[in-house]
Amino acid sequence: MVNIRPDETSSIIPGQTEQYDQEVGVLSTGTVLQVGDGIARIHGPDGVTAGELVESGDGTVGIALNSEPDNAGAVSMGDGSTIQEGSSVKATGKIAQIPVSDAYLGRVANALAQPTDGKGRIAASEPRLTESPAPGIISRRSVHEPMQTGLIATDPMIPTGRGQRELIIGDRQTGKTAVAIDTTPNQRGQNVICVYVAIGQKASPVAQVVSTFEERGAMEYTVAVAETANPPATSQYLAPYTGAALAEYFMYRKRHTLIIYDDPSKQAQAYRQMSLLPRRPPGREAHPGDVPHLHPRPPERAAKLSSQPGEGSTTASPTVETQAGDVSAYIPTNVTSITDGQIFLSADLSNAGVRPATNVGISASRVGPAAQIKATKQVAGKSKSELAQFAEPEASAQFASDPDKATRNQSARGQRSRELLKQSQPAPLPVEEQVATTHAGASGFSDVSEIGQVQGSPAQSREYLVTNKPELAEIARPTNTFTERAETILKEAIKEHTESFSLKQKTDPSGSI
Repeated sequence: MVNIRPDETSSIIPGQTEQYDQEVGVLSTGTVLQVGDGIARIHGPDGVTAGELVESGDGTVGIALNSEPDNAGAVSMGDGSTIQEGSSVKATGKIAQIPVSDAYLGRVANALAQPTDGKGRIAASEPRLTESPAPGIISRRSVHEPMQTGLIATDPMIPTGRGQRELIIGDRQTGKTAVAIDTTPNQRGQNVICVYVAIGQKASPVAQVVSTFEERGAMEYTVAVAETANPPATSQYLAPYTGAALAEYFMYRKRHTLIIYDDPSKQAQAYRQMSLLPRRPPGREAHPGDVPHLHPRPPERAAKLSSQPGEGSTTASPTVETQAGDVSAYIPTNVTSITDGQIFLSADLSNAGVRPATNVGISASRVGPAAQIKATKQVAGKSKSELAQFAEPEASAQFASDPDKATRNQSARGQRSRELLKQSQPAPLPVEEQVATTHAGASGFSDVSEIGQVQGSPAQSREYLVTNKPELAEIARPTNTFTERAETILKEAIKEHTESFSLKQKTDPSGSI
Protein backbone atom coordinates (compact mmCIF):
# COMPACT_ATOMS: atom_id res chain seq x y z
CA MET A 1 0.00 0.00 0.00
CA VAL A 2 1.32 3.43 -0.96
CA ASN A 3 1.05 6.15 1.66
CA ILE A 4 0.21 9.59 0.28
CA ARG A 5 0.86 12.49 2.56
CA PRO A 6 -1.76 15.26 2.81
CA ASP A 7 0.75 17.93 1.79
CA GLU A 8 1.42 16.10 -1.50
CA THR A 9 -2.28 16.10 -2.34
CA SER A 10 -2.68 19.77 -1.50
CA SER A 11 0.25 20.70 -3.78
CA ILE A 12 -1.21 18.79 -6.79
CA ILE A 13 -4.75 20.18 -6.60
CA PRO A 14 -3.86 23.88 -7.40
CA GLY A 15 -1.86 22.84 -10.48
CA GLN A 16 -4.67 20.70 -11.82
CA THR A 17 -7.14 23.48 -11.19
CA GLU A 18 -5.08 25.97 -13.21
CA GLN A 19 -4.85 23.54 -16.16
CA TYR A 20 -8.60 22.85 -16.21
CA ASP A 21 -10.11 23.74 -19.58
CA GLN A 22 -13.74 24.78 -19.55
CA GLU A 23 -14.12 24.57 -23.35
CA VAL A 24 -17.06 22.41 -24.36
CA GLY A 25 -16.94 20.42 -27.60
CA VAL A 26 -20.09 19.76 -29.60
CA LEU A 27 -20.24 16.48 -31.50
CA SER A 28 -22.89 16.22 -34.19
CA THR A 29 -23.95 12.62 -34.71
CA GLY A 30 -26.54 10.77 -36.75
CA THR A 31 -27.86 7.30 -37.48
CA VAL A 32 -27.77 5.32 -40.71
CA LEU A 33 -31.32 4.82 -41.98
CA GLN A 34 -30.54 2.98 -45.21
CA VAL A 35 -27.37 1.72 -46.90
CA GLY A 36 -26.62 0.10 -50.25
CA ASP A 37 -24.33 0.43 -53.28
CA GLY A 38 -21.94 2.61 -51.28
CA ILE A 39 -24.67 5.17 -50.52
CA ALA A 40 -25.91 5.80 -46.97
CA ARG A 41 -28.94 7.84 -45.93
CA ILE A 42 -28.32 9.32 -42.51
CA HIS A 43 -30.81 10.82 -40.05
CA GLY A 44 -28.85 13.86 -38.89
CA PRO A 45 -26.18 14.86 -38.11
CA ASP A 46 -27.41 18.41 -37.58
CA GLY A 47 -25.81 21.13 -39.66
CA VAL A 48 -23.85 18.83 -41.99
CA THR A 49 -22.88 20.66 -45.17
CA ALA A 50 -22.53 19.39 -48.74
CA GLY A 51 -19.00 18.13 -49.31
CA GLU A 52 -18.29 17.62 -45.59
CA LEU A 53 -16.56 14.44 -44.44
CA VAL A 54 -18.58 12.11 -42.20
CA GLU A 55 -17.22 9.10 -40.33
CA SER A 56 -19.03 5.93 -39.30
CA GLY A 57 -18.35 3.95 -36.13
CA ASP A 58 -16.07 1.49 -37.95
CA GLY A 59 -13.87 4.32 -39.26
CA THR A 60 -15.22 4.38 -42.82
CA VAL A 61 -15.15 7.93 -44.22
CA GLY A 62 -17.74 9.30 -46.61
CA ILE A 63 -18.70 12.59 -48.25
CA ALA A 64 -22.06 14.24 -47.61
CA LEU A 65 -23.48 14.76 -51.09
CA ASN A 66 -27.15 15.53 -50.47
CA SER A 67 -28.52 17.70 -47.67
CA GLU A 68 -32.28 17.25 -47.23
CA PRO A 69 -34.71 18.48 -44.52
CA ASP A 70 -34.72 15.27 -42.45
CA ASN A 71 -31.68 13.34 -43.67
CA ALA A 72 -28.39 13.56 -45.53
CA GLY A 73 -27.10 11.35 -48.34
CA ALA A 74 -23.43 10.33 -48.12
CA VAL A 75 -21.23 8.36 -50.49
CA SER A 76 -18.63 6.02 -49.00
CA MET A 77 -14.95 6.42 -49.86
CA GLY A 78 -14.47 2.69 -49.26
CA ASP A 79 -16.46 -0.34 -50.31
CA GLY A 80 -19.03 0.44 -47.55
CA SER A 81 -19.57 -3.25 -46.77
CA THR A 82 -19.13 -2.80 -43.01
CA ILE A 83 -21.70 0.00 -42.64
CA GLN A 84 -25.04 -1.25 -41.34
CA GLU A 85 -28.43 0.26 -40.69
CA GLY A 86 -28.54 1.75 -37.22
CA SER A 87 -24.79 2.51 -37.20
CA SER A 88 -23.67 5.77 -35.66
CA VAL A 89 -22.21 8.46 -37.88
CA LYS A 90 -20.51 11.70 -36.84
CA ALA A 91 -19.81 14.88 -38.76
CA THR A 92 -16.11 15.76 -38.76
CA GLY A 93 -16.54 19.43 -39.63
CA LYS A 94 -13.82 19.03 -42.28
CA ILE A 95 -13.82 19.29 -46.04
CA ALA A 96 -11.76 16.64 -47.87
CA GLN A 97 -8.03 17.28 -47.46
CA ILE A 98 -4.83 15.42 -48.24
CA PRO A 99 -1.24 15.48 -46.95
CA VAL A 100 1.30 17.11 -49.28
CA SER A 101 5.09 17.38 -49.41
CA ASP A 102 8.09 17.16 -51.74
CA ALA A 103 8.30 13.46 -50.84
CA TYR A 104 5.48 12.73 -53.30
CA LEU A 105 7.87 13.22 -56.24
CA GLY A 106 8.54 9.89 -57.89
CA ARG A 107 5.62 8.19 -56.16
CA VAL A 108 2.22 6.77 -57.14
CA ALA A 109 -0.72 7.56 -54.85
CA ASN A 110 -4.50 7.21 -54.80
CA ALA A 111 -7.21 9.86 -54.44
CA LEU A 112 -6.56 10.06 -50.68
CA ALA A 113 -2.83 10.67 -51.34
CA GLN A 114 -2.00 7.25 -49.89
CA PRO A 115 0.92 5.46 -51.60
CA THR A 116 0.00 2.53 -53.84
CA ASP A 117 3.42 1.74 -55.32
CA GLY A 118 4.63 -0.50 -52.48
CA LYS A 119 7.53 1.80 -51.60
CA GLY A 120 6.39 2.62 -48.06
CA ARG A 121 4.68 5.60 -46.50
CA ILE A 122 5.13 9.15 -47.75
CA ALA A 123 6.20 11.74 -45.21
CA ALA A 124 3.85 14.74 -45.26
CA SER A 125 4.79 18.32 -44.39
CA GLU A 126 1.30 19.85 -44.24
CA PRO A 127 -2.36 19.19 -45.12
CA ARG A 128 -4.05 20.83 -48.09
CA LEU A 129 -7.71 21.03 -49.06
CA THR A 130 -8.57 19.05 -52.17
CA GLU A 131 -10.84 21.93 -53.19
CA SER A 132 -9.40 25.38 -52.57
CA PRO A 133 -10.21 28.75 -54.16
CA ALA A 134 -8.59 29.47 -57.49
CA PRO A 135 -6.10 32.38 -57.56
CA GLY A 136 -7.81 35.73 -58.05
CA ILE A 137 -7.16 38.21 -60.83
CA ILE A 138 -4.70 40.25 -58.75
CA SER A 139 -2.67 37.11 -57.99
CA ARG A 140 -2.34 36.25 -61.69
CA ARG A 141 -0.43 37.61 -64.64
CA SER A 142 -0.74 36.92 -68.35
CA VAL A 143 0.68 33.70 -69.78
CA HIS A 144 3.98 34.49 -71.48
CA GLU A 145 6.33 31.50 -71.01
CA PRO A 146 6.25 28.44 -73.30
CA MET A 147 5.45 24.98 -71.97
CA GLN A 148 7.24 22.95 -74.64
CA THR A 149 5.66 19.59 -75.47
CA GLY A 150 8.53 18.49 -77.70
CA LEU A 151 6.02 17.78 -80.49
CA ILE A 152 6.59 19.55 -83.80
CA ALA A 153 2.88 19.26 -84.61
CA THR A 154 1.89 21.33 -81.55
CA ASP A 155 4.62 23.68 -80.28
CA PRO A 156 4.97 25.79 -83.46
CA MET A 157 1.26 25.92 -84.37
CA ILE A 158 -0.77 25.19 -81.20
CA PRO A 159 1.46 26.59 -78.46
CA THR A 160 0.85 25.96 -74.77
CA GLY A 161 2.09 28.43 -72.17
CA ARG A 162 2.86 28.01 -68.49
CA GLY A 163 -0.40 28.69 -66.69
CA GLN A 164 -2.59 27.82 -69.67
CA ARG A 165 -5.40 25.24 -69.86
CA GLU A 166 -5.00 23.28 -73.10
CA LEU A 167 -7.47 20.49 -73.84
CA ILE A 168 -6.37 17.30 -75.63
CA ILE A 169 -9.43 15.86 -77.37
CA GLY A 170 -10.10 13.03 -79.80
CA ASP A 171 -11.56 9.58 -80.30
CA ARG A 172 -10.31 6.48 -78.57
CA GLN A 173 -6.88 5.22 -79.67
CA THR A 174 -5.91 8.45 -81.44
CA GLY A 175 -2.89 9.16 -79.20
CA LYS A 176 -4.21 11.50 -76.48
CA THR A 177 -2.22 9.83 -73.71
CA ALA A 178 0.78 9.60 -76.04
CA VAL A 179 0.89 13.41 -76.20
CA ALA A 180 1.04 13.47 -72.40
CA ILE A 181 3.72 10.78 -72.29
CA ASP A 182 5.90 12.81 -74.69
CA THR A 183 5.26 16.11 -72.92
CA THR A 184 6.26 14.89 -69.45
CA PRO A 185 9.83 13.70 -70.22
CA ASN A 186 10.38 16.86 -72.27
CA GLN A 187 10.25 18.87 -69.02
CA ARG A 188 13.55 17.46 -67.76
CA GLY A 189 15.81 20.31 -66.69
CA GLN A 190 13.02 22.90 -67.15
CA ASN A 191 12.17 23.33 -63.42
CA VAL A 192 8.74 21.82 -64.07
CA ILE A 193 6.95 19.37 -61.75
CA CYS A 194 4.52 17.02 -63.54
CA VAL A 195 1.37 15.51 -62.02
CA TYR A 196 -0.28 12.71 -63.99
CA VAL A 197 -3.86 11.93 -62.90
CA ALA A 198 -5.34 8.66 -64.21
CA ILE A 199 -9.11 8.49 -63.74
CA GLY A 200 -11.04 5.28 -64.36
CA GLN A 201 -8.39 3.78 -66.64
CA LYS A 202 -7.44 0.12 -66.75
CA ALA A 203 -4.63 -0.71 -64.36
CA SER A 204 -2.32 -2.11 -67.07
CA PRO A 205 -2.12 1.07 -69.23
CA VAL A 206 -1.54 3.19 -66.10
CA ALA A 207 1.28 0.87 -65.02
CA GLN A 208 2.73 1.12 -68.54
CA VAL A 209 2.68 4.94 -68.41
CA VAL A 210 4.45 4.96 -65.03
CA SER A 211 6.98 2.44 -66.33
CA THR A 212 7.64 4.66 -69.38
CA PHE A 213 8.22 7.65 -67.09
CA GLU A 214 10.68 5.63 -65.01
CA GLU A 215 12.57 4.38 -68.07
CA ARG A 216 12.98 7.93 -69.37
CA GLY A 217 13.91 9.44 -66.00
CA ALA A 218 10.71 11.49 -65.74
CA MET A 219 9.48 10.06 -62.42
CA GLU A 220 12.15 12.08 -60.61
CA TYR A 221 9.96 15.17 -61.03
CA THR A 222 6.56 13.50 -61.48
CA VAL A 223 3.71 12.53 -59.15
CA ALA A 224 1.16 9.97 -60.38
CA VAL A 225 -2.35 9.97 -58.90
CA ALA A 226 -4.06 6.81 -60.10
CA GLU A 227 -7.62 5.70 -59.50
CA THR A 228 -8.31 2.86 -61.90
CA ALA A 229 -11.67 1.43 -62.90
CA ASN A 230 -11.83 -0.90 -59.86
CA PRO A 231 -12.07 1.55 -56.90
CA PRO A 232 -15.42 3.11 -55.91
CA ALA A 233 -16.86 5.94 -57.97
CA THR A 234 -16.12 8.34 -55.10
CA SER A 235 -12.36 7.80 -55.50
CA GLN A 236 -12.54 8.44 -59.25
CA TYR A 237 -14.54 11.60 -58.55
CA LEU A 238 -11.93 12.88 -56.07
CA ALA A 239 -8.77 12.05 -58.07
CA PRO A 240 -8.62 15.29 -60.16
CA TYR A 241 -9.02 17.45 -57.05
CA THR A 242 -6.24 15.53 -55.30
CA GLY A 243 -3.97 16.08 -58.30
CA ALA A 244 -4.83 19.79 -58.37
CA ALA A 245 -3.99 20.10 -54.65
CA LEU A 246 -0.58 18.48 -55.18
CA ALA A 247 0.13 20.75 -58.16
CA GLU A 248 -0.87 23.83 -56.13
CA TYR A 249 1.50 22.83 -53.34
CA PHE A 250 4.43 23.18 -55.74
CA MET A 251 3.00 26.21 -57.56
CA TYR A 252 2.85 28.27 -54.36
CA ARG A 253 6.47 27.34 -53.71
CA LYS A 254 7.59 29.21 -56.83
CA ARG A 255 7.70 26.09 -59.00
CA HIS A 256 6.15 25.42 -62.39
CA THR A 257 3.80 22.46 -62.64
CA LEU A 258 2.09 20.57 -65.46
CA ILE A 259 -0.98 18.51 -64.53
CA ILE A 260 -2.55 16.05 -66.95
CA TYR A 261 -6.09 14.84 -66.28
CA ASP A 262 -6.62 11.52 -68.10
CA ASP A 263 -9.52 11.79 -68.47
CA PRO A 264 -12.47 13.88 -67.14
CA SER A 265 -14.94 11.81 -69.19
CA LYS A 266 -14.46 8.97 -66.68
CA GLN A 267 -14.90 11.41 -63.80
CA ALA A 268 -18.24 12.49 -65.28
CA GLN A 269 -19.35 8.86 -65.42
CA ALA A 270 -18.34 8.33 -61.78
CA TYR A 271 -20.19 11.48 -60.74
CA ARG A 272 -23.27 10.34 -62.64
CA GLN A 273 -23.18 7.07 -60.70
CA MET A 274 -22.71 8.91 -57.40
CA SER A 275 -25.64 11.21 -58.19
CA LEU A 276 -28.16 8.72 -59.57
CA LEU A 277 -27.82 6.29 -56.65
CA PRO A 278 -29.00 8.93 -54.13
CA ARG A 279 -31.86 9.55 -56.60
CA ARG A 280 -30.86 12.93 -57.85
CA PRO A 281 -32.90 13.78 -60.95
CA PRO A 282 -31.02 13.08 -64.19
CA GLY A 283 -30.74 15.65 -66.95
CA ARG A 284 -29.12 15.55 -70.38
CA GLU A 285 -27.53 12.18 -71.19
CA ALA A 286 -28.57 11.04 -67.67
CA HIS A 287 -25.96 13.31 -66.07
CA PRO A 288 -27.12 15.38 -63.09
CA GLY A 289 -27.90 19.04 -63.65
CA ASP A 290 -24.79 20.23 -61.81
CA VAL A 291 -22.28 18.25 -63.90
CA PRO A 292 -21.11 21.49 -65.66
CA HIS A 293 -19.90 22.53 -62.20
CA LEU A 294 -17.84 19.34 -61.89
CA HIS A 295 -15.14 19.89 -64.49
CA PRO A 296 -14.27 23.60 -64.24
CA ARG A 297 -13.15 23.39 -60.62
CA PRO A 298 -9.74 21.68 -61.09
CA PRO A 299 -8.63 23.47 -64.31
CA GLU A 300 -9.66 26.93 -63.09
CA ARG A 301 -7.01 26.57 -60.37
CA ALA A 302 -4.38 26.54 -63.13
CA ALA A 303 -2.71 29.94 -63.35
CA LYS A 304 0.46 31.90 -63.94
CA LEU A 305 1.03 33.68 -60.64
CA SER A 306 2.21 37.27 -60.37
CA SER A 307 5.40 38.30 -58.58
CA GLN A 308 3.87 38.63 -55.11
CA PRO A 309 2.78 34.96 -54.79
CA GLY A 310 6.10 33.87 -56.28
CA GLU A 311 5.55 33.62 -60.08
CA GLY A 312 4.88 29.89 -60.00
CA SER A 313 2.46 28.33 -62.45
CA THR A 314 0.16 25.39 -63.02
CA THR A 315 -0.57 24.29 -66.58
CA ALA A 316 -3.60 22.02 -66.99
CA SER A 317 -4.04 19.54 -69.85
CA PRO A 318 -7.27 17.57 -69.56
CA THR A 319 -7.81 14.82 -72.11
CA VAL A 320 -11.37 14.08 -73.24
CA GLU A 321 -12.59 11.17 -75.32
CA THR A 322 -15.08 11.84 -78.12
CA GLN A 323 -17.36 9.45 -79.96
CA ALA A 324 -16.93 9.46 -83.77
CA GLY A 325 -15.25 12.88 -83.59
CA ASP A 326 -18.30 14.57 -82.07
CA VAL A 327 -16.79 17.56 -80.24
CA SER A 328 -20.27 18.99 -79.64
CA ALA A 329 -21.32 16.25 -77.20
CA TYR A 330 -22.28 17.17 -73.63
CA ILE A 331 -19.07 16.39 -71.70
CA PRO A 332 -16.60 17.56 -74.43
CA THR A 333 -18.37 20.93 -74.67
CA ASN A 334 -18.33 21.29 -70.88
CA VAL A 335 -14.55 20.90 -70.78
CA THR A 336 -13.92 22.89 -73.97
CA SER A 337 -15.76 25.88 -72.51
CA ILE A 338 -13.33 26.24 -69.59
CA THR A 339 -10.05 25.69 -71.43
CA ASP A 340 -7.86 28.10 -73.40
CA GLY A 341 -7.64 26.00 -76.54
CA GLN A 342 -7.64 22.41 -77.73
CA ILE A 343 -5.38 19.95 -79.50
CA PHE A 344 -7.75 17.88 -81.64
CA LEU A 345 -6.52 14.43 -82.62
CA SER A 346 -8.27 13.08 -85.71
CA ALA A 347 -9.20 9.42 -86.09
CA ASP A 348 -8.84 9.72 -89.89
CA LEU A 349 -5.26 10.96 -89.60
CA SER A 350 -4.48 8.31 -87.00
CA ASN A 351 -5.83 5.56 -89.26
CA ALA A 352 -3.73 6.98 -92.11
CA GLY A 353 -0.58 6.50 -90.06
CA VAL A 354 0.01 10.15 -89.12
CA ARG A 355 1.62 10.42 -85.66
CA PRO A 356 0.72 12.55 -83.80
CA ALA A 357 -2.69 12.76 -85.49
CA THR A 358 -3.13 16.49 -84.87
CA ASN A 359 -5.81 18.21 -86.93
CA VAL A 360 -4.35 21.71 -87.23
CA GLY A 361 -7.52 23.19 -88.71
CA ILE A 362 -9.73 22.36 -85.72
CA SER A 363 -7.05 22.74 -83.02
CA ALA A 364 -6.52 26.17 -81.46
CA SER A 365 -4.62 28.00 -78.76
CA ARG A 366 -6.17 31.16 -77.34
CA VAL A 367 -2.81 32.24 -75.92
CA GLY A 368 -1.06 31.85 -79.26
CA PRO A 369 2.29 33.53 -79.97
CA ALA A 370 2.46 34.90 -76.41
CA ALA A 371 3.58 31.40 -75.39
CA GLN A 372 6.28 31.06 -78.06
CA ILE A 373 9.89 32.09 -78.36
CA LYS A 374 10.71 34.58 -81.13
CA ALA A 375 12.25 31.99 -83.46
CA THR A 376 9.06 29.88 -83.40
CA LYS A 377 6.89 32.94 -84.05
CA GLN A 378 8.99 33.76 -87.11
CA VAL A 379 8.36 30.44 -88.85
CA ALA A 380 5.07 29.02 -87.53
CA GLY A 381 2.30 31.19 -88.98
CA LYS A 382 2.61 30.26 -92.64
CA SER A 383 2.93 26.55 -91.94
CA LYS A 384 -0.28 26.43 -89.91
CA SER A 385 -2.34 28.24 -92.55
CA GLU A 386 -1.06 25.92 -95.29
CA LEU A 387 -1.93 22.80 -93.32
CA ALA A 388 -5.37 24.15 -92.42
CA GLN A 389 -6.08 24.94 -96.09
CA PHE A 390 -4.78 21.54 -97.20
CA ALA A 391 -7.90 19.67 -96.00
CA GLU A 392 -10.17 21.02 -98.74
CA PRO A 393 -7.99 20.16 -101.81
CA GLU A 394 -7.17 16.82 -100.19
CA ALA A 395 -10.87 15.96 -100.00
CA SER A 396 -11.67 17.22 -103.51
CA ALA A 397 -8.69 15.36 -104.99
CA GLN A 398 -10.41 12.08 -104.17
CA PHE A 399 -13.17 12.90 -106.66
CA ALA A 400 -11.44 15.10 -109.26
CA SER A 401 -9.74 13.16 -112.05
CA ASP A 402 -7.69 16.12 -113.30
CA PRO A 403 -7.33 18.97 -110.76
CA ASP A 404 -5.88 22.27 -111.95
CA LYS A 405 -2.23 23.16 -111.43
CA ALA A 406 -2.84 25.46 -108.42
CA THR A 407 -4.76 22.70 -106.63
CA ARG A 408 -2.04 20.16 -107.42
CA ASN A 409 0.66 22.50 -106.07
CA GLN A 410 -1.31 23.23 -102.91
CA SER A 411 -1.98 19.54 -102.37
CA ALA A 412 1.68 18.65 -102.91
CA ARG A 413 2.83 21.34 -100.46
CA GLY A 414 0.30 20.12 -97.88
CA GLN A 415 1.45 16.51 -98.23
CA ARG A 416 5.08 17.53 -97.75
CA SER A 417 4.23 19.68 -94.72
CA ARG A 418 2.26 16.83 -93.14
CA GLU A 419 5.15 14.43 -93.68
CA LEU A 420 7.52 16.86 -91.99
CA LEU A 421 5.27 16.88 -88.91
CA LYS A 422 5.36 13.12 -88.44
CA GLN A 423 7.20 12.16 -85.29
CA SER A 424 7.87 8.78 -83.75
CA GLN A 425 7.07 8.12 -80.12
CA PRO A 426 8.73 8.74 -77.81
CA ALA A 427 11.05 11.26 -79.45
CA PRO A 428 10.50 14.87 -78.24
CA LEU A 429 12.40 17.45 -80.27
CA PRO A 430 14.43 20.45 -79.06
CA VAL A 431 13.09 23.84 -80.08
CA GLU A 432 15.82 24.55 -82.61
CA GLU A 433 15.07 21.33 -84.50
CA GLN A 434 11.35 22.14 -84.50
CA VAL A 435 12.07 25.61 -85.88
CA ALA A 436 14.35 24.27 -88.62
CA THR A 437 11.87 21.60 -89.75
CA THR A 438 8.88 23.97 -89.69
CA HIS A 439 10.76 26.62 -91.65
CA ALA A 440 11.90 24.05 -94.23
CA GLY A 441 8.29 23.12 -94.96
CA ALA A 442 6.83 26.64 -94.88
CA SER A 443 9.55 28.14 -97.10
CA GLY A 444 9.32 25.41 -99.72
CA PHE A 445 12.86 24.11 -99.16
CA SER A 446 11.46 20.57 -99.17
CA ASP A 447 9.67 21.12 -102.49
CA VAL A 448 12.79 19.93 -104.32
CA SER A 449 12.16 16.47 -102.90
CA GLU A 450 9.66 13.98 -104.25
CA ILE A 451 6.83 13.02 -101.92
CA GLY A 452 8.32 9.57 -101.53
CA GLN A 453 11.61 11.10 -100.42
CA VAL A 454 9.96 13.42 -97.93
CA GLN A 455 8.11 10.52 -96.29
CA GLY A 456 11.32 8.96 -95.06
CA SER A 457 13.36 12.06 -94.61
CA PRO A 458 12.20 14.21 -91.63
CA ALA A 459 14.00 12.20 -88.95
CA GLN A 460 16.99 11.66 -91.26
CA SER A 461 17.12 15.36 -92.14
CA ARG A 462 17.10 16.36 -88.47
CA GLU A 463 19.84 13.82 -87.76
CA TYR A 464 21.84 15.24 -90.67
CA LEU A 465 21.42 18.77 -89.28
CA VAL A 466 22.55 17.79 -85.78
CA THR A 467 25.55 15.86 -87.08
CA ASN A 468 26.73 18.03 -89.96
CA LYS A 469 25.43 21.51 -89.15
CA PRO A 470 25.83 22.00 -85.38
CA GLU A 471 26.30 25.74 -85.95
CA LEU A 472 22.57 25.99 -86.75
CA ALA A 473 21.62 25.17 -83.15
CA GLU A 474 24.43 27.41 -81.86
CA ILE A 475 22.89 30.35 -83.73
CA ALA A 476 19.24 29.72 -82.85
CA ARG A 477 19.46 28.52 -79.22
CA PRO A 478 21.19 31.43 -77.44
CA THR A 479 19.25 34.24 -79.15
CA ASN A 480 15.92 32.41 -79.62
CA THR A 481 15.73 33.94 -83.10
CA PHE A 482 15.97 32.52 -86.61
CA THR A 483 18.46 34.70 -88.46
CA GLU A 484 19.30 34.94 -92.17
CA ARG A 485 22.53 33.06 -91.45
CA ALA A 486 20.53 30.20 -89.88
CA GLU A 487 18.21 30.15 -92.90
CA THR A 488 21.16 29.91 -95.28
CA ILE A 489 22.68 27.01 -93.33
CA LEU A 490 19.33 25.22 -93.27
CA LYS A 491 18.85 25.61 -97.03
CA GLU A 492 22.34 24.25 -97.69
CA ALA A 493 21.78 21.30 -95.36
CA ILE A 494 18.49 20.32 -97.00
CA LYS A 495 20.03 20.57 -100.48
CA GLU A 496 23.01 18.43 -99.46
CA HIS A 497 20.84 15.85 -97.74
CA THR A 498 18.38 15.69 -100.65
CA GLU A 499 21.19 15.17 -103.15
CA SER A 500 22.78 12.40 -101.08
CA PHE A 501 19.36 10.76 -100.59
CA SER A 502 18.65 10.89 -104.34
CA LEU A 503 22.09 9.45 -105.13
CA LYS A 504 21.50 6.62 -102.71
CA GLN A 505 18.12 5.83 -104.29
CA LYS A 506 19.63 5.78 -107.80
CA THR A 507 22.49 3.53 -106.67
CA ASP A 508 20.20 1.08 -104.89
CA PRO A 509 16.42 1.73 -104.69
CA SER A 510 16.16 -0.89 -101.95
CA GLY A 511 17.94 1.52 -99.61
CA SER A 512 21.43 0.01 -99.31
CA ILE A 513 24.37 1.04 -101.49
